[in-house]
Parts: sequence; structure tokens; C-alpha cells
Amino acid sequence: MADQINSLEELGEAVSTEGQVNTEALAPREPVRDELGRSYATGKRKDAVARVWIKPGSGKVTVNGKEMSEYFARPVLQMILRQPFQVAGVSGQFDVYATVAGGGLSGQAGAVKHGVSKALQLYDPSLRGALKAAGFLTRDSRVVERKKYGRRKARRSFQFSKR
Repeated sequence: MADQINSLEELGEAVSTEGQVNTEALAPREPVRDELGRSYATGKRKDAVARVWIKPGSGKVTVNGKEMSEYFARPVLQMILRQPFQVAGVSGQFDVYATVAGGGLSGQAGAVKHGVSKALQLYDPSLRGALKAAGFLTRDSRVVERKKYGRRKARRSFQFSKR
């Protein structure tokens, strides 16, 4: 792997005066795989956390020991899981093994999608551009607002009675 850039001077040397990037000075991204040829990533959405492993295969998706169609019965949730593969253009080329905990089914599907996207870009860094442009590498940080005291829900008040 090439040298890391640790100071502003080194960054200035990497980028020339015309704004052109010196690719020799910048380290290219390298694939991150374990001894079994898998890539691992953690995906999060709402309260759900998914641990995802991907490896080359036939496109089989296993979530918590069950098939994807069995665990995520709604077609919309299955579509969410397939999105990263379609955007990257590698449908049916990777097997996915995921364990997911916390939240509901919608949050879990989003967490697995986030984990698959991160694992894909770690397995093959050339897919990073397409996944990043689609917004799949960014964690969706929206969570449920907490309930406030004196209110029925987070913002909903009790019904007002004049008399």
C-alpha cells in the first residue's frame, strides 16, 4: 500500500497547482477480505444493527438463519435488500449472510441494506462510486423522537376540552 498523507504539506504535494490530482501520491483503495474470501460490514438503521458477510456465490441471502423471502415476507423489504446489488450491477454474484437485531422489520431491512453496501465496497472498491452516488453508504440517522412529559406522544397533546 502507498504512503499515507499525514500533513497539509503532503496533501499539497499530492495535488498540483493546476488542481490535478497526483495519483501516485494518493493510496488506492484495496479490497478488504478475510481468510475465507469474505468481506464484513456493520449496517445500522433506526434501532436495528446488522452484521453482514458477503462472498462470491449464487445470490443466496440468509438473514438470521432464514432465507430472505422467509424472514422479510413483504416484497418491499426484499426489494430494499436487492437495491445495492442492482445499483452496483452485480445481481446474483454474491452470497449474503446477515445477523440482525433490534428495531422492526423495516429498520432491519434498512440495516442489512446499509451493511451489504458497505461490504460490497470493501470487497470491490471500484463499486464505491455507484454505491456512494445512490446514497447507500451513508447511515440514515433518523430515529424516533422521544415522548415528552405532559404530552400523549412526542408532539401530540392531549385533547383540549374547553368545558
